[in-house]
Amino acid sequence: MRIGPAGPIFLVNIHMKKFLLSPVWSLLTLVLVSWIYYANPAIVESFKLRYFDQLIVNQPTVENNIYTVNIDEAAIEQRGQWPWPRGQYAEIIKDIYDRGAGLVVFMVLMPDEDRSGEDSILLETMELYPVILNMLGDTTSRNEPINPGAAIIGPQYMDLIVNYPGIIANIPDIEAYALGSGIVNTLPELDGVTRRVPLVIASNGELYPNVTMEVLRVLAGDPSFQIRLNELGVDRLRIPQFGEIPTDEIGRVWIDWSQTSMSYSITDMPDDFAGGIVFVTPTAPGIANPVATALGPVNPHELQAAMLGTVFNQSNIERPGWAPGIELLAVALGGLLIIVMARWTYAGLAFTALLLGTAVGGSWYVFNTHNLLLDGALTTAALVAVALIRYTVKFVSEFLQKQAIKKQFEGYASPAVVKLLQTNPDLVKKGIKKEVSILFSDLRGFTPLGESFGDDVAGLTKIMNGYMDAITQPVLEADGMIIKYIGDASMHIHNAPIDDPQHAKTAVATGLKMLRAVEKFNEEVVIPQGRPPVGMGAGINTGLGYIGEMGSTKRHSYDVLGDAVSTAARVESKCKEYGCLLLIGEATYEQTKDDFFYLKIDDLQVKGKSVGLSIYTVLDGDTPAWRHSQIQHEQMHAAYRAQNFDEAIRLCKKLYNDFDHRMSKYYDMWIERCEYMKTQNLPSDWNGVFIATSK
Repeated sequence: MRIGPAGPIFLVNIHMKKFLLSPVWSLLTLVLVSWIYYANPAIVESFKLRYFDQLIVNQPTVENNIYTVNIDEAAIEQRGQWPWPRGQYAEIIKDIYDRGAGLVVFMVLMPDEDRSGEDSILLETMELYPVILNMLGDTTSRNEPINPGAAIIGPQYMDLIVNYPGIIANIPDIEAYALGSGIVNTLPELDGVTRRVPLVIASNGELYPNVTMEVLRVLAGDPSFQIRLNELGVDRLRIPQFGEIPTDEIGRVWIDWSQTSMSYSITDMPDDFAGGIVFVTPTAPGIANPVATALGPVNPHELQAAMLGTVFNQSNIERPGWAPGIELLAVALGGLLIIVMARWTYAGLAFTALLLGTAVGGSWYVFNTHNLLLDGALTTAALVAVALIRYTVKFVSEFLQKQAIKKQFEGYASPAVVKLLQTNPDLVKKGIKKEVSILFSDLRGFTPLGESFGDDVAGLTKIMNGYMDAITQPVLEADGMIIKYIGDASMHIHNAPIDDPQHAKTAVATGLKMLRAVEKFNEEVVIPQGRPPVGMGAGINTGLGYIGEMGSTKRHSYDVLGDAVSTAARVESKCKEYGCLLLIGEATYEQTKDDFFYLKIDDLQVKGKSVGLSIYTVLDGDTPAWRHSQIQHEQMHAAYRAQNFDEAIRLCKKLYNDFDHRMSKYYDMWIERCEYMKTQNLPSDWNGVFIATSK
């Protein structure tokens, strides 16, 4: 027995379907990425820092009154091998001041006495021209650094900030003549790139300022700088004239690379430094030690100049302590919204794109307007991961769903209907109530056909499948839906799932095409094999039906229920009794009476019904002779209803050979009925309705 499109519609296994369609994978992904974001492993931190690099280095440059002078390769060629006698240092310092410098930061560490004995020349110059020198935090100490000291506010938690075992300073005489000395150590991030520089370090219980802090202290004329410490580290740094300098807990400040400085070779300096601050350091290959930064390798004095510009111009970049919490919340809430919105594919994708754009664009906006670093990259990556999993599962599930629909329906519906179901699976899953036209068909002549094959089951099966293919093709061509095959019977509907405003007409036309298909099948397949020809009886009815996926949780199918369905089945069952190939219910007739050649068959009260039902047959053809016979046929029925049974019998005999003998069996049956009615004591108000005793 063949059945219709039964079983789980959307997936081969209903439990697998539910599992794949559920948001569990997306939720697990969201939990995972949120945990990774919270744990902040090295690879995540590195990714985040590189995103911050893009925010910082892509800002428009701001010119300031800070300069860098390079002791470059050209200078070495001009003045001789490095290191130079300190008398040349003195000449450089004096030359820069003669060109209008306001302050010189001479970043050449001098931990030993000059081999040329020219320390005194440098000291004389430094006595006349103020110079800030540099020191270096190291594993050991050399010389005694001149420390301006720090005014420490709060507990002395110096172990929480950057510590060095020792300090390498300039020789005491040079330190004594210097206006100040600052640390030049940088503190690379985990990827080796310097992005933040500590403004203060600790060594042997003392605090030492960075070069930037020392320059600011000197410019402010303060004898020391202020630092507030707490149990977390540095709370704030302060030089009264310049106010508070925001740092992280270990005293670092982000470098704002928009604070550029004009750079010159010592061999080609400008005529006027306009009172600016000038950093001097060797940059020649083999002498300089470039520092890896977000801009790429830069020389130490360039980094310190950018640091000074950052702090001096209050272009301080901050990474607030609440930022990670906000970002994690954005990941969690954004991920949940993506999971929910994915239910509506296009709206969900648009929302996801908007969310991602907001994460990135928002971080850029906040940085450009408030100099705050918020992570837009990792937030976006986390949301992309959630979206990728969610939509991958969704699209894979939908693909499997479409494949399952195709597998279940491609033999029961046209490609157009299958495509519609794939696009709108709710048409199957959700039940609807609408008017449809239902056609039931049944094979005639199976017994002699089966007997002709004897034990050749394969041969019988092949010819039966050919018959089913023949009657199915007209249904598919009309975008009808095969509901089920039951043995050699079939059921199909029109106007669902595809709308067909002319569904009644379509159903009748399809029924006629099915009859032609059976005739052709007999001519081309059955008779050439020497087999007895087969026939088909069909019944059509139109009415409201309840349509959708019906059945148990384990096995269900696309089906239609309702009184119109049972009526169609009963109409079809009368085909043999009336000797007709195609019978039409009253509702179908009323919608199509002007489209086909109809003959009224009977006013019938079928079993289970209290109201009479007019049924009709439709003949494939139309001639003037048929139209004349149609009038006599109606007269016969009128005589029958008037209890003039003899007249009805006379007309049946007259009509016996009309309509190309297609109705001969019907008129035989009708004559027999009239003879029977003549023996009955009928009431005067009898309405001519025949009460059927079977379905």
